[in-house]
Amino acid sequence: MGEISIKINIADRVYPLKVNMEEEEIIRRAAKLINDRIKEYQENYAVRDKQDLLAMSVLHYATSSLKAEKKVTVEDSEVADKVYQLDNLLTDFFSKS
Repeated sequence: MGEISIKINIADRVYPLKVNMEEEEIIRRAAKLINDRIKEYQENYAVRDKQDLLAMSVLHYATSSLKAEKKVTVEDSEVADKVYQLDNLLTDFFSKS
């Protein structure tokens, strides 16, 4: 697909971007998540500086991303262990036949 030009507003700043058409929706949703997180921090904490709010939001999403990566790695490891066990069982079964 082709690239399109869009404008994304984050923390009251507009950012012109060129993105693939199929990525537009996810980028707009990401910007909305960031703005929602900033608004939440603004309402719940005495922080007004946009830079601080952005830093707190980035930290939140980076932490979430790392937790998700770790979870996938653990799950992948568990699946690999099960496949290895199954392979051993099948090898034993077919070697006896």
